[in-house]
Amino acid sequence: MSWRAPASPWLVPAAGSWTSRTTPRRGTPGKHVLKRRLARDVERLDALQNLLYAGERRSLLLVFQALDAGGKDSTIRAVLSGVNPMGCAVHSFKQPSREELRHDFLWRYLQRLPPLGMIGVFNRSHYESVLVERVHPDLLAPGLQGGPALWRERFAAIRAFERHLAVSGTVVLKFWLNVSKAEQRRRFLARLGQPAKMWKFQEGDLVERGYWPAYQRAYREALRQTSRPWAPWYAIPADDKPYMRAAVADIVVRALQNMRLRYPVLDAKQRRRFAKLEAQLERG
Repeated sequence: MSWRAPASPWLVPAAGSWTSRTTPRRGTPGKHVLKRRLARDVERLDALQNLLYAGERRSLLLVFQALDAGGKDSTIRAVLSGVNPMGCAVHSFKQPSREELRHDFLWRYLQRLPPLGMIGVFNRSHYESVLVERVHPDLLAPGLQGGPALWRERFAAIRAFERHLAVSGTVVLKFWLNVSKAEQRRRFLARLGQPAKMWKFQEGDLVERGYWPAYQRAYREALRQTSRPWAPWYAIPADDKPYMRAAVADIVVRALQNMRLRYPVLDAKQRRRFAKLEAQLERG
């Protein structure tokens, strides 16, 4: 099935060098303008999801990756606030269980793929296996050792996996919410200063912050190796939350529009049958 990835200044090219940027482009609209744009796209997304659900011809998988305090939870909540819960499922992937470690690294994600007509959301995803496990190879399943060959094999497996999804009718959109180190620090301090947010902070967050350069290298390599026309990466600047949410919503809406969704069309036999049923109902 043909499909075209929405153009964006934050689209990671499918081949060649790419350098991440953490600041929104110049001339970013004000907060109120961005909120109006988000509200407009949330309304559009509701209508498009209805078409997706009714047609059952395609599905949409949204993948969100970010460092701690990058804004994944709030972005998912804001962008999908208007969709029908019956047609959408969000899955958050934590540290793999012992059972999951006994399978290949894609196994647990295969269980959560969206069926046709549905929107699926991965809050963290199969990319943890080339990000966290690359920075911390001690977390690899028993018997595996980190090294160039392993990462090449995993990138190849991910590309093949996502290509299979694409030809099977699932559009894959991947978002890296690219927060800066300075903004992450500000958000950590804000969490520690507010009882309503303090529960989000963990000591391990500071430990992982110490690996910042390693994570940046891992993200750059992962995005370069796996951004493809059928499963593109968008490196969204995440320091400005209103801009980040509006940018993600705009891309999701245009991706659904590019699917050329439509309601199911009845054939002549079905129309005659429905006409009889309508007449039956009108008679009381």
